[in-house]
Amino acid sequence: MTLWAMGIYFVLALAVIAGMLVLSYVLGQIHDQPATGSPYESGIVSEGSAHVRLSAKFYLVAMFFVVFDLEAVFLFAWAVAARQLGWTGYVEAAIFMGVLLLALIYLARVKALDWGERQIAVHCGEAQLWRRR
Repeated sequence: MTLWAMGIYFVLALAVIAGMLVLSYVLGQIHDQPATGSPYESGIVSEGSAHVRLSAKFYLVAMFFVVFDLEAVFLFAWAVAARQLGWTGYVEAAIFMGVLLLALIYLARVKALDWGERQIAVHCGEAQLWRRR
């Protein structure tokens, strides 16, 4: 009995989808201007290719932003309920901030936050060449 109900539901869902597609085709406007198919964002006409290669540092900074932005959300929630949490909540928040501070110090030490150009040594046989990275 439930198999029939599921079949009827599936047929009705397909009928609604088909009806919406047919109505949008019949009632919709047809544009023949050449600019209709071109991307247009924020009032600026696009130039060049959309296939831009981004450095891995871009994604690294995005991940850092997410991590430290979540830290702010958690600390805001803690600040709202700070009186009810008492000293236990304060100690836990301090430990949380300490762990995040250690993570930030680690990121600074491995130069993950350094966006400037660095010179690195490249070993080619006996000669040591310097190049900008």
